[in-house]
Amino acid sequence: MLSFRNRAGRTAFGRVRSLRASFAHQLPLSSIPVETLAGITVALALIPESLAFAAIAGVNPMVALYTSFSMAVVIALAGGRPAMISAATGSMALLMTTLVAKHGVEYLFAATILTGIIQLLMGVFKLGRFFSFIPQSVISGFVNALGILIFVAQIQQLPGEPWHAYVMVAATLAIVYLFPYITKRVPSPLVAIVAMTVVAIAAHLPIRRVGDIGEITRNLPMFHLPHVSFSLETLAIILPYSLTLAIVGLLESLLTAALLDDLTDTRSSKDKEVRGQGIANMVTGFLGGMAGCGMVGQSLINVRSGGRHRFSTAVAGAFLLFAIFILRDVVQQIPMAALVGVMIMVSFETFDFRSLKTLRTMPLGEAIVMPFTATIALFTHDLAQGVLAGVILSTLLFSWRLAQVRAALSVDRDNAKLYVLSGQLFFGSATNFVNLFAYSADSPRVVIDFSQSHVWDHAAAAAIAKVVAKYHQFDTQVTLMGLNADSYPLIRRAGVPEQTIHMGDVGLAT
Repeated sequence: MLSFRNRAGRTAFGRVRSLRASFAHQLPLSSIPVETLAGITVALALIPESLAFAAIAGVNPMVALYTSFSMAVVIALAGGRPAMISAATGSMALLMTTLVAKHGVEYLFAATILTGIIQLLMGVFKLGRFFSFIPQSVISGFVNALGILIFVAQIQQLPGEPWHAYVMVAATLAIVYLFPYITKRVPSPLVAIVAMTVVAIAAHLPIRRVGDIGEITRNLPMFHLPHVSFSLETLAIILPYSLTLAIVGLLESLLTAALLDDLTDTRSSKDKEVRGQGIANMVTGFLGGMAGCGMVGQSLINVRSGGRHRFSTAVAGAFLLFAIFILRDVVQQIPMAALVGVMIMVSFETFDFRSLKTLRTMPLGEAIVMPFTATIALFTHDLAQGVLAGVILSTLLFSWRLAQVRAALSVDRDNAKLYVLSGQLFFGSATNFVNLFAYSADSPRVVIDFSQSHVWDHAAAAAIAKVVAKYHQFDTQVTLMGLNADSYPLIRRAGVPEQTIHMGDVGLAT
């Protein structure tokens, strides 16, 4: 027993060392100051947003703050995409409102844990690769809609504010864009937030502060087992919410990761990110938090401030907790106008202006997808619905193009009519394929050449069998030729007679 315990202890110690080594991988010592300042900047921007998301979900403000702390720190250790920020988000908060209203916050904690389990399993079974099927035009629509939504959300905070707030927003933007010409060692958004906070306190400006959004207490997060009955009835309640949260969370997280990949010219592992999100949500649920996911806006602030590693993500979460517990009185004095200015910068950085130029050079079908995705997302105020609608439209357009099967006609020296097919044969093109032929008006002998086509599914094979049967009704001799090795078994299983298939040109075994 003692030997077993020693081995287990050594194994656990080895895993901890491996985790620490992975966390510190490729983090030069010279990058630590920049990464630290970037994380602090993100933490200050996370506080008011977390408070707002708590209001959307109908939970105590500290639930969202615990979420942002836990998600950022845990996913930095669990191997999330470097420099990406995961925390409480508005899209996830919207999905929780009904659950909280009907069943209470304890069921939310349980649903968050189940969300993490589902995401972890998706990562283990490498289902993250399916998110790579999202077309680039849909991603552009997602990014542009997000930029507009961030901008609109900031502008909506200004009506009713005194003129000082508008001046402070303009001053914040000026510092954000001009300070880098002085030095890039300190993130300009952090300089802007600190400077505007000093001005607001010193001048006693009558403008809204972070403390006006929600109450911040000095309570630290503690391990919390959800007070729900562990039964099938509870599972039936939380499972639909958890599935939705898991899918939406991964969708936004992986799209954010793809955006950061492009911005930083690096590559990240989708399956590793999925597993990291799952672990982070599981831990967050046990700390009394709600489900979270990747945040585009805060991730862009991090990258814009110089963050390139997971260290900045961990600092963001750790400093958030430090700010809650130690700097609460100062943090509550941060003017919202300064944070509005920083987020307006983020909205400009988020919007892909180049995508508007490329619309003119794209085929009409693809050009429609980007504005369609953005429009749905803006109309519903739900990025996930916009992406889903864009993927569906892209799939329909792609299927429509594939369904265009054509046949070139000719007559050989034996007066047999030859149909040379081009295009893909599948369920979407099956009807079009059947309508290509003249049947009763055709020659006594018909040859159909499949060498420039491919049979993909049983629906296409059944359509070929139907064509052969219709020709046989008119005593027409039909020969199928040019079938490849994948197409041949499909049409044989669909009931096409063996004697109809010409084997000479393709050498298929029967």
